[in-house]
Amino acid sequence: MNFRVRPATAFFAVFAFAASCLPALAHTADISSAKVLPEAGDRYRVDIGFLGTDIERMFQETQEERAGVDLSPPGVLEAEIGKFIVKRVDLRNADGKLCPSKVIYSGEDPSNPYDAKVSLQFDCSGVAGPILYDPDRLMATQGKRAKQLVSIGERPDPPVLTPEQRVGATPGPGQVLIFPADGAVDLSKPLLTPWELAPKFFHAGIEHIMTGYDHLCFLLAVVLWASRVWPVVKIVTAFTASHSVTLSLAALNVVTLPSAWVEIAIALSIVYVAVENFFTRVTETRWRDTFLFGFIHGFGFASGLIEIGVPQRAVVPALASFNIGVEVGQIGVVLVVVPLLLALDRFSDKGKRSPKIVYPCSALIALFGLYWAAERVGLIG
Repeated sequence: MNFRVRPATAFFAVFAFAASCLPALAHTADISSAKVLPEAGDRYRVDIGFLGTDIERMFQETQEERAGVDLSPPGVLEAEIGKFIVKRVDLRNADGKLCPSKVIYSGEDPSNPYDAKVSLQFDCSGVAGPILYDPDRLMATQGKRAKQLVSIGERPDPPVLTPEQRVGATPGPGQVLIFPADGAVDLSKPLLTPWELAPKFFHAGIEHIMTGYDHLCFLLAVVLWASRVWPVVKIVTAFTASHSVTLSLAALNVVTLPSAWVEIAIALSIVYVAVENFFTRVTETRWRDTFLFGFIHGFGFASGLIEIGVPQRAVVPALASFNIGVEVGQIGVVLVVVPLLLALDRFSDKGKRSPKIVYPCSALIALFGLYWAAERVGLIG
């Protein structure tokens, strides 16, 4: 018996095998975490977690702070990491009075050898008024793309802080809490209900697909030859079904893959479906491609949701709302592109889709995919 393996199936199998051989990462580049734990006597413990590669980069960018310090002796590097973090994270009141702090642990995260962890203790017994958690200086050092997931005590509802949350900034649609203007978190502030959160995740899903140009290029490439509604329905439905699975698994931290590999695979999937347009005009079976590649794209969609943070008490509304937002964005794009293509068919010689439209568009999309792949591999700065 002969079996015919589609190239898309082989592509997906290779990616799945390669990803399974790589270590899972608890943190994503430029995204740190903070767990604020109230203790007796108006004290707080704050656990800061981030990728080890992030602290290496930040150390390189702030070398002048450690001029003359030899990091090679045992324990020195860990101590310097602790000093680096404690200088950039504050607990304070609204008047700016700081809670005294000290480092109680600095080193490898026991739960993941690829992550770093610093535990700080703050004594706020002499500071009056509501206490604010302020990681502003740390995030400024992390860079423009920095985000931080913050959990408070036993409340598993992580908001996200971004460098844009400074004086005069407007909170974005994906934020879980409304913060003071400078980006500090009021540790006494009540949380929103799950259904109050749902619209925020819905808008974040739409925003993610509309600004995810790689996902849009993939979707555009697979519908360029479409001339009937039913194949498009199957293409979008298959893509939705598969990416919803990996989106949920990744957002819930059940399955985690290195984001760099995922982004490279997404770029190559764009090249694949664009080049395929030069070899076949059949759209009836292209749902198989979108179904397989949807699993990979789901991890890409999940990055947008992970950056917002999935509150455990609102898992179902958050996942459902974000996914619906992604689908609304996708459907909106299809409802614009496909009718436009059908309208252009009227001007062709035979009333059918002209290669003069599909081939240049496919070539351009393939070039975009190649560019993104090269950029994500590191060949292009």
